[in-house]
Amino acid sequence: MTPVVGQGGSPSAPRSADVAQLAGVSRKTVSRVLNNEPYVSDDVRRRVIEAAEELGYRLNNAARALASGRTRSIGVVALGTAGYGTASLLVAIEKAVRDSGYALRVVNTLDGEPDDIAGAVDSLLEQGVDGIIVSEPVVEGEVSVRVDVPVLFLGAPPAFGGPRAVIAGVGAGLLARAATDHLLDLGHQTVHHLAGPLRWYAAMDRVEGWRAALVARGRHQPPLVEGDWSADSGYRAGRELAADPEVSAVFVSGDDMAIGLIHALTEAGRRVPHDVSVIGFDGNPVFAHVTPPLTTVRQPLDAAARDGLRLLVHAIEKPDTQMPPASDLPVELVVRGSTAPPRPGGPPGAGGARSSAFPTGRTHPPSADGPPTTN
Repeated sequence: MTPVVGQGGSPSAPRSADVAQLAGVSRKTVSRVLNNEPYVSDDVRRRVIEAAEELGYRLNNAARALASGRTRSIGVVALGTAGYGTASLLVAIEKAVRDSGYALRVVNTLDGEPDDIAGAVDSLLEQGVDGIIVSEPVVEGEVSVRVDVPVLFLGAPPAFGGPRAVIAGVGAGLLARAATDHLLDLGHQTVHHLAGPLRWYAAMDRVEGWRAALVARGRHQPPLVEGDWSADSGYRAGRELAADPEVSAVFVSGDDMAIGLIHALTEAGRRVPHDVSVIGFDGNPVFAHVTPPLTTVRQPLDAAARDGLRLLVHAIEKPDTQMPPASDLPVELVVRGSTAPPRPGGPPGAGGARSSAFPTGRTHPPSADGPPTTN
């Protein structure tokens, strides 16, 4: 098949006019065939469908938009999970899409398998979307799919190619570094890490931020412990960490896991924050009302969704212009009652009390090595 070449000299998506030319019919006839209207002979219908298939033209449910080439809709491929961060990001995307004047179409996948993602993308393209957002935190293996619209990869690297790929993040690495710096600033000599499942991009970004903070201070990197985002996995990890008297501070990759971890530490007689400081990740407001209230870093999900949509809409509406730069996202540290300086006479790795505790709800100042933080 010979690709259709646009004015810039590069292959572009075939249009209804291309289908009409190859089939030897008018654009109106193409529209009638794709809308399954009557008064079209079987021979003409067959020629139009064969021409569309040969050109790679996607038969979709938005045939009325063929003249303009746009349906004013954006599709989202999302992991089908009720986890706070993932679900909140989808809500933020929905609002950003609506505010941009586009309709939203969502396809959920179950486990991030490449075939599932490819099938979800194909489903959205068949609906005639103008662009696609991949908010898929898990990708294992190569995704084999042909895409002819701009694609925004939000919080993950590109999983497949397309005419214009847009990449935007949620700043997970900076947030993880801010969380680790907070514990180091309090006087802890090192920070242990309870990671999320390492097949998730989000978990890997947080591991990198934790390591970067320790390396910048020249601190020992303890072996990380891997969980699965659930409170149960946090509880299991907490039982393991509670048995190590050297543990005085833990950065946890998700708030749910942090609550399970605190439960296990408390059962083992390790008081939080007197014996062990714990900081979570996500900013779930529910955990301001547990005992002790959980210190956490809040993901800027609304800002990330808005900025990603801004870039994607630019790619859709101004395909021949240079992409604007991505915006800097806020780094927000919410200091509550689960973190404090190490107690005097604590474990050898704690380093003694070298700074004063910050009251619940106060802003923690930026460290010399880390990004500024606000509350």
